[in-house]
Amino acid sequence: MPRNFNKYQYETSPRKLEPEYTPMKNPYKAKKTTTRNLKKDSNNKSKQLKKQQNKIVKYLLVGFAIIFGICYRNSQIDENFAKMQNLKQEVADVEKQNTQLEISIEKGLNLNNLEQEAKEKLGMQKLNSKQTIYVTLPKSDYIEPATEDLIIEQETGIKGIINTIINLFK
Repeated sequence: MPRNFNKYQYETSPRKLEPEYTPMKNPYKAKKTTTRNLKKDSNNKSKQLKKQQNKIVKYLLVGFAIIFGICYRNSQIDENFAKMQNLKQEVADVEKQNTQLEISIEKGLNLNNLEQEAKEKLGMQKLNSKQTIYVTLPKSDYIEPATEDLIIEQETGIKGIINTIINLFK
């Protein structure tokens, strides 16, 4: 407020001087407390601090568990991929061996090679004219015709019984 010193004052009391600034109360200044309140406040603050620390520790543990799970899963995937690559390599090797064996079998299947193996390994020889025996078979048919006559129609009733009795006496 601006000061006006020139004005006359009608009251009998002297004028009050206003300070140039008004002091502000400190909001952070602690209230006067008793020892009981101090103990309760310190206990509450320590409990809250412990709760916050426990929360942080729990979140860190959960985070580490998630990261560990991801790393473990990736290692399993890498192992399975390596196994699959090894199996593919083995399959390719076996297929290559199969084709080589097929080619060698096809080369070894000609008559000269078979004849040579029969002579060397089994001790076989070609037939001479003395070793051949000719068999003569009759030109007649070896199938015998059926000797029994088949009765196609059988009579039933009184006529059938009479015919069978007559056939027995014939």
